[in-house]
Amino acid sequence: MSKQELVVWGQADEADACCPGLLTAPLDEDQAVELAKVFKALGDPVRLRLLSMIASRAGGEVCVCDLTPAFDLSQPTISHHLKLLRQAGLIDCERRGTWVYYWLLPEMTDRLAGILTRPDRAATAAATS
Repeated sequence: MSKQELVVWGQADEADACCPGLLTAPLDEDQAVELAKVFKALGDPVRLRLLSMIASRAGGEVCVCDLTPAFDLSQPTISHHLKLLRQAGLIDCERRGTWVYYWLLPEMTDRLAGILTRPDRAATAAATS
């Protein structure tokens, strides 16, 4: 596995805030590289499960102590996966005493949903006429 640090896609420059969806315009090289890093973070089954567990938690946040028992992995391995999700801008966390609590950053998941959503054909036709 690569030791490459993940960069939060679209947060480096405010100009990226209105990026077109994949299905409306081609991504430029920089956008594709940054978006691939986010998808790489989601491309691991453990990280995808962690994200799902965090996102679906009632109250919006979950303690790492509640995440670790769900996996047959060591605590440092779980922490590494959580770190990669944080670096991708998908989750954030806060230490409270000896425990760390995690929550979803909906801005990134909303951005991914927008990028992957097909444009409304009627709106596209109206815009081009």
